[in-house]
Amino acid sequence: MVQLGLLIAGMFLLQAVLSMLQMRHFSREFMKLRRRGKVACGRQAGGFHAGAIVMFLLDENGVIQEGKKLFGVTCFARVTELPGFEGKYVGGLTEEDLPKHGRNLRKAILDARNSYNKFISGEEIPQPPSPFQWVGRTLAGRT
Repeated sequence: MVQLGLLIAGMFLLQAVLSMLQMRHFSREFMKLRRRGKVACGRQAGGFHAGAIVMFLLDENGVIQEGKKLFGVTCFARVTELPGFEGKYVGGLTEEDLPKHGRNLRKAILDARNSYNKFISGEEIPQPPSPFQWVGRTLAGRT
């Protein structure tokens, strides 16, 4: 029984370390884009499906210069290029502009569009609840 507990604790520790490495990689990629200009980000949690984070490097008019994505289920997912958006206005992206695969990737792109439009109009961009906040609100009957 003790061995099983140690195995589970070891697996949690390994997952935490791998997740930390993934976030460091993401942070480096974000900072590379940020040094070059404004960046619009969008995200969509995956749960048991592939989650997605997108980043668009923008010019001064909100036109996309470069796109990158972090898309996957595991902590082994890495930031990769997101081609096909160069020259498009981020605030005007529509369903027709989105790739045909990855529902959460599509939602993350639309989240980047919405966040950009809120930022431009001066609205506050709400932060989604953490998993712990979500569970707490659900158990308390508040959604």
